[in-house]
Order: sequence, then C-alpha cells, then structure tokens
Amino acid sequence: MTDADPAAARRVELLSPAGGPEPFAAALAAGADAIYCGMGSFNARRKAANFDDESFAAACRASHLAGTRVYVTVNIVIKDAEMRDALELVRRCAMLGADAFIIQDWGLFAEVRRLMPSIETHISTQANIHDARGTAFCAAAGADRVTLSRELSIAEIAAIHDACPGIDLEVFAHGSICFSYSGVCLLSSFCQAGRSANRGMCAQPCRLPYELIDEDGRNISAPGRGRPLCPRDTNTTDLLPQLIAAGAAALKLEGRMKAADYVYAVTDVYRRDLDDLAHGSEPDATERTRRARQLKRCFNRDFTHAYQDGRSDDDMMSYERSNNRGQLVGRVAEFIPTEPVTKGERLRAAIKGPAGTAVLALDEPVGKGDLLELRDDESPDTFLTALARTDGVAGGTVSVEVPRPVATSCRVRVIRSQEAIDIADAALKRAVPRKRAVDVRVTARIGEPFRVELSCADDPAVRAAATGFTVEAARTRPVTADDLIEHVGRMGSTPFTPAAFDIELDEGCGMGFSAVHRVRAEACAALEEALLGPWRRHADELARIEIAPYAAEGTAPVREPELCAVAASPEAAEAAREAGATRIYLSSDALVEAGLDAEAARERGYTPVLDEVCRARDRERLDAWVTPGAPVAVGNISELAYARGLGAVPELRSCIPVHNAACLAFLHEHGAAAAWLSPEISLDELAALAAGAPVPLGLMIYGRPRVMTSEHCILKVADACVDDCARCALRRRELVLHNIDDKLLPVRTDIHGRSRLYEAYPLDLTPQMPQLIEAGISRFLVDGTLLDAHDLASQVARARRALEAAREGRRPAPRQKGCSSGCLFVGVD
Repeated sequence: MTDADPAAARRVELLSPAGGPEPFAAALAAGADAIYCGMGSFNARRKAANFDDESFAAACRASHLAGTRVYVTVNIVIKDAEMRDALELVRRCAMLGADAFIIQDWGLFAEVRRLMPSIETHISTQANIHDARGTAFCAAAGADRVTLSRELSIAEIAAIHDACPGIDLEVFAHGSICFSYSGVCLLSSFCQAGRSANRGMCAQPCRLPYELIDEDGRNISAPGRGRPLCPRDTNTTDLLPQLIAAGAAALKLEGRMKAADYVYAVTDVYRRDLDDLAHGSEPDATERTRRARQLKRCFNRDFTHAYQDGRSDDDMMSYERSNNRGQLVGRVAEFIPTEPVTKGERLRAAIKGPAGTAVLALDEPVGKGDLLELRDDESPDTFLTALARTDGVAGGTVSVEVPRPVATSCRVRVIRSQEAIDIADAALKRAVPRKRAVDVRVTARIGEPFRVELSCADDPAVRAAATGFTVEAARTRPVTADDLIEHVGRMGSTPFTPAAFDIELDEGCGMGFSAVHRVRAEACAALEEALLGPWRRHADELARIEIAPYAAEGTAPVREPELCAVAASPEAAEAAREAGATRIYLSSDALVEAGLDAEAARERGYTPVLDEVCRARDRERLDAWVTPGAPVAVGNISELAYARGLGAVPELRSCIPVHNAACLAFLHEHGAAAAWLSPEISLDELAALAAGAPVPLGLMIYGRPRVMTSEHCILKVADACVDDCARCALRRRELVLHNIDDKLLPVRTDIHGRSRLYEAYPLDLTPQMPQLIEAGISRFLVDGTLLDAHDLASQVARARRALEAAREGRRPAPRQKGCSSGCLFVGVD
C-alpha cells in the first residue's frame, strides 16, 4: 500500500471548501474536482458567509461547465419544526445545481431518500462512522458516500474499503482537526450558552487554555502545555499514494471559514501533487520546497498526520498556542531604537521602550507585503506583528518597523503571505475561473455545411456541434488548416479552451472568418447546453415533488415511568437498586473490571452500555456484550446494526442524537427499541417528539453530561505518560480541567486510552419530572458514572422521591445547589 496506481490517482476526487462565492471561485480556479459549501442555516459552518440563491446558482453553473461537482452541507441535527424547511432547502439547492448533500441527521437522510430518491446523499463525518459495519449500514440505507471519522488510520480506511467496495469513502486530507469525535461533542453547547457544534454554532472552546488540576487543587500540567484540547492541523501531502491505494474516493480539504487565498493555495498544492501522481512524475527538490512553503504560509497550527499513521500521541497536539503559526523564517538579529522626537513618543518610550527597527536574519525568503510575527521564545505570550516593506532572501536580512523593543530571542514567522493573496486575487479577476479543455473537430468540404464539433477532453461522450454556411471554392486565397485552428480556437470569454484539433479540409476552400466565428460560437453554446441540460431536467423533475415530511401516526401509548441508573461498579449498581432504580446500566469496561461476562450481567439484571466509538479494534470487546433477546445500550450506528442483526434489544444512547420524528422512526425501523434523548434537546422539542414515539424515550435527570470523547488522552498534558494505560496512576485519580471561566470539568481516561470530558456542573432535572412525564418521557436516568455507591444511592433516592411527588400531584424538591437545568428550557441554537 505504498504506491498508488496512476489511474486511481486520476479518479480520486479533490474536494475543496467554500464559505462563500470568493473562496468558491478560488477553489474552482485552483483545480478542485468538487467543492462543498453551505446554504441557509442548516449547516455546520453557519458563521461562514455562505451563499444566496443567485450566487449559488452562478457557482453551480460555473462548476458544471468546468467539470466540477458541488456539494451542499446540511450537516447538523434537524429539529422536528425545521424538517419541512430543511427538505425544501435540499430541493431548492438541487434545482439550483447542487450535485449531492452532506447529511448528519438520520431523519433528514431518510426523508431525502424517501421523497427525492434521485438526489445523491453523503453521510457526514458528524454521523460518527468509523468502521466497516457502520459504513455498510449507510450503503444499505441508500447513501452514496460516507465521510469517515478523522481519527482513522490508513490501514483502517483500507479495511473499510475492502469490506464495502460499493460505496465511496471520503477522508479528511488537510486542515483543522476536532479534538472530540465529531457528532458527539457537547462542550460548546454547555460552555457557551447553547452554541452547539451539532447545530453549526461551535464556539471552539477546545482551543482555549485549560489546567489539569489534581485532588489537592494543584496544576499538574507540564510547562508549555496550556492547551490540552487543541490539536495541530492535518497535512497528508506525504501520504497521498497510501491514501489512494487504501481506497479513498475523495480527499477533503477543511476550511469553510477560511479566506479565498487559503482555499486557493491549499487546493493548488494538492492538485499539483495529485496530477504528479496521475502522470507518474516526481517534482524536483525546488518544487517540493516551494509547495511545502506554500502550505506553511497558509493558516496552520503546525502539521501532523498522527491519526493516519495510527497514533494519537503528543505529535498531534498544539499545546503551546491555538492561533496561526505560519512558517518559521528566521530570528531577530538586532533591534535599532529610534530616538523619540515628540512628547507622545517620549511618553510611550518611557512606558514600553522606544520604537525602532528590527533587523531580521532570514532562513527562508520573505516577500514584500508579508505579515510577520515576532514572538519571544522566553516569553511566548509576548509578540508583535510587522509588515515586510521589501523582499528578503534566505541567508540575508530584512528590516521592519516595530513599535517597541524586541529581543534577539524572538523567532520570526510569516503568518500571511502577500504572494498567496495576489495569486488568489488574480484568479478571482478572471471572467471564467477555470476553463474546460475541449477537443475540436472541424469539417470543411466544398458544397457541404461548415461544421464545428466540440467534445470535452475529460469526458468525450459529452459533445455538441453546430453547422453554418455552405463551403465554397476559394475566389482568392484558400483557407488553410492553420487558419481554421487559429479562428475556431479563439474561444475567448467562453468557458472552454481548445486542447486538440482534427481538421477535415478540402483543398481550395474559401470562407469568411466572421462566419467561422459564428459557427464556433454556436458550437460553444450548444456544448454549454449539453453540459447544463441534465441539471435543468433534474430541476424540472424535483419541482413536481410534493414535500410532505414524515408525521407519526396516532399517539404514543402511555408508559409507566421507570427510574434508571448508570453505575460505575456492581457495588454501586446494587446500592442504586436498593434506593429504587429498576433498570441498571453498567459500561462494558466496568463489567469486565468486575469479572462479569454477558450472561452474568444478564442474570443480575444489568444492561451493558457500549462506547460512543466502535472502531475495528473495539468490536471484539464490545460485541461480546450483545446477546440475542437482551437489552444493550448502543453508542453508534455500527453497534446498532450489529445488535439488530443478532436479535438483541438495542437502546440508543444520547450520543446518537434524535431530534425529530423521522429520525426516531428510521432508527426504530433499524432495530432501536428505546432512545435516550440528547441533553441538548429542550422541553418543548422532546414533548413534540414523544407525542408519537414508537418506542420508550428516556432522559438523564441527574448527572454530569459527557461533553467530549477523544482518541487522544487528555492526561498527556501532564507529560507523564507511561505508555501503558493499565499501569497509569493518573488514570485512576479524580482529575479536572480548569478553564478560563473558573469551571472544573472532570476528565477520565479509560483503559483503552480514550478520554472523556464531563460538564462542570451536574444536571438536575428532578424538579421538572412532572412536566417530563406529561411530555411523554418514561425513563428517567440518574447517571452515576462519576459517583461512588453512596452518592449514587443518595441521588437515586432523591429522584425516586421526585417521581413519587410527580405521581401524587405534588411539586418535587427544588434543584440542588450547584446544579443546572442544562438546555432543557433554552435548547440549542
């Protein structure tokens, strides 16, 4: 798997991001095979500029003429009240020219497949698909493509491809990495007042500083590791042959919040690399250096491909800083102060030191207009920026004006490249961002109509022709083949450029070139129609469809409320049972630690809780807890598929978000026997969902919501890893992350090295149990994941009293001090 087949390199799709019309044009100009963008408010980058109908239609037209596809991201969870609007958005975008839709929500996916089966659907990485079983589920449900989790190694991608050859696999190749597994992160919604990553409004609290605090209140983070949740950016330019050989159908570049110069520069590098692979060529050392420099001078937090290598170690982390690192180009060699002249200058100099000139010793070239960062190694939080007024060469120096003294320990980086901006601006000024190569056939026979036929060089089946005047014998100078090549090849402002000519010309033909130009223009117009016609016909077909979203038939039966508990050990489980819990859940790891197997757990009345993640290496240990006829709480689509196939009774954990009736119906159809609702759902939303629910619905009423699950161990911030989770002393301690808002978030790492982060404040919804019962919730969960037996029993007893009060028409006790109602009354944006 070290060498890629050149033919495969030609087929692999380079998928570029666009947060608005300018980045879109940049991606197109730079050679993207497909471009993904957002429309409206149902996408995971709602803060991007995105598109309106007019600009989107124009972008689709330009793309299709260039041979590029357009995908629309509808990659958030959809609320019941939004389903019709979301479906109408999908239809409208498809009618405007969208080729496919990237979808997270299973309800929206099911409804698009049911109502508009001609539309191509891609499963978003937000759906948390990371193994062959989950991928096969998507294929069987009708998906055309799956965007795999960023955490997968190349070997895992290859295994999924081998097991599921009938569906395209899309993998992230470049750009920002989410610290948490996508689709299961709630950190933003709980830390930033409802700004949910699952709703496209992530506030990126993972990029902020945190301290790892022990039981005595001491900060045990290692020096220089102030951002334990901040990964570097992916860069797979060195791995493209392996990714292609592994079966990646599309290489995705992240960046819908990035500017046009970023999109152009990154797309350009990957386009050139893929073209070299396709042609079996190798760039020389100078060109390799140039491309590497081009990427480093785009926004980046330094680069990694740890996940692709099968690692999740410190190599993937940007502990020191979360902003743009650019490219390191040299150091400050000397500071030359400027004598203060005015009173204001003298005052500023007295406070901050005099302004002056910094002489920079360069290891890499610097261009006029580049924005430079000067940052002190000995005080990394102290930095300033300066503009390069002249070019500078590697090995030379360049001087910049600075407002205060800088030390010779300062390192210098290019954090914005003027050259990249100029190149992107030039591309944006083109009337046509990218022209499509066409093969030209000209027929000029005396006594017959003059004919020009055009066919796309990349798809010869797409062709069009035009005929015009009757060719006559020359009265003066006869026309030559070179004349026809010159005049038919003048395609000017059209979206085409000639690639090859085939001229059939009788000797002695005569014609006026203006007439030749008219036939050529008609042929170009006919080829445009041949290229755009399929989308117009599809739009006509979609216009006739009636959008009637799924609605549950009848009302849900009244179900007797049940008090449930998640316990961290059998001891805690029995304490919870004695306190009044009737359904008891333990994680598979807790059951293993207790020495129980699936049969023993079933005999004791314990329901196994499976992880949010089920990669290939997890299946052996997780599958063992799925038994025919027995309940099991599943955390992802792979486990749901397996449980259904084995005849188990799967309950959906809240990390498989259910926010609409169509989603619940779809997952019920695929085996779900109950569903635990997301802590992001509001009271009104869950009431609407429960009204026609075909299965029991549950909600956590006490406990700390899990807000992150990461493949990287958060405890590595202490720089004390022993590379053996079974022997790790830190893992057995009760540690927290302290954030800038003075909140303490518990962190736990399991024996497999995965970390989970929990909300700072426990959720307490026991005062709302009367409303929840009236709304249709029948299972109430006390989550004791972080509680000992005594505390879990205490909280179960308290929940039991609240349930008894609700049954008797009394008001339950007020919310416990230090607890919150989470998103129940406010929902998420």
